[in-house]
Amino acid sequence: MPVFDVSEYKERIRRTKESMQERGVDVLVVSQPANMNYLTGYDGWSFYVHQAVVVALDQEEPMWLGRGMDANGARLTTFLSQDNILEYADDYVQSLTKHPMHFIADVLKEKGWDRKRVGVEMDQFYFTHRNYVELEKSLPNATFVDANALVNWVRVVKSEAEITFLQRAGKIAERVVDTAVREINVGVRECDAAAEIARAQYRGTEEFAGDYPAIVPLMMAGEATSTPHLTWTERKYEADEAVLLELSGVYRHYHAPIARTIFLGSEPPKLMRETADVVLEGLEKTLEFVKPGVTAEQVEEAWRKAIAHSTVVKESRLGYSIGVNYPPDWGEQTISLRPGDKTVITENMVLHLIPGIWYKEVGFEVDATIRITPSGNESLYEYPIELITK
Repeated sequence: MPVFDVSEYKERIRRTKESMQERGVDVLVVSQPANMNYLTGYDGWSFYVHQAVVVALDQEEPMWLGRGMDANGARLTTFLSQDNILEYADDYVQSLTKHPMHFIADVLKEKGWDRKRVGVEMDQFYFTHRNYVELEKSLPNATFVDANALVNWVRVVKSEAEITFLQRAGKIAERVVDTAVREINVGVRECDAAAEIARAQYRGTEEFAGDYPAIVPLMMAGEATSTPHLTWTERKYEADEAVLLELSGVYRHYHAPIARTIFLGSEPPKLMRETADVVLEGLEKTLEFVKPGVTAEQVEEAWRKAIAHSTVVKESRLGYSIGVNYPPDWGEQTISLRPGDKTVITENMVLHLIPGIWYKEVGFEVDATIRITPSGNESLYEYPIELITK
């Protein structure tokens, strides 16, 4: 059974169809796993083969189309009726002559949708160039429309049920960072600390199971703190070095990212200490500014004004929207807190603000994952926003 009430999925589908009509899409082929999950509840580690959820304006219920061995997964995790779970044979998989898009095209033909305006997610990780070529070749009378991020934007405002899942992820995030702080010590191998962090992510709390994150634990130490997005090795932590952490609590694929910096020593270097002071003060002032009605670019502008007295410069975006997701990214690919993004922030959006700073000599990371409330914002977890020293 899906994790939300069927009425929740029906409302998501209604809003998706409304967006389809606005963008001139008759039939939408959804390939991003998070969007498939959002619309139907489908949850399986099957996105390494081609699959899709198809939403049509003239059919009430979506259809799941995928590999035969995964069809029972669709029956177990979605609300869809048996007639709308369609499976292709295994000889479509990694074949030189057949392709799953041929199967999907045949279904669209049977439904009479082969002359419609067909929307596809052109810039999603799991919709390949060959997917588009084979689909276009198989449906010569269709008009293809770039519907990239159409469902992503429907996902931006969370329901109360989704907020509950995100808050559970926040509780797990607290335990994950507690584990990192406990396990990361001088002389400990990075891989051993990573193993305990992953255990905490999967274990969750006494009430709620954890889940695998869309991004593995990112754990930069020593000279690796000059850059983000590195993982771990068998190297041992050393005295008087920093460790940058980008982690997450996850519940039912809903993410509560949490980033912190640990310094393994009593006295962080002057550049790190000064950078941390600026970033922490800037983040605090930015959070005071964030509320419904401001725009994404105004949030970033508030950040820049808050740190204008310093020499700290953040060239990348300040943050982005988050929610349900699968590898390789927990961001929703919608809102970006940077100049030019005029998206108006509204209640029940969930944003990840991560003012990471990386110099050649040292880096510093901290973050805030917040839900927009009627009058401001609130954190998904209770964890000090500070430079941690051990």
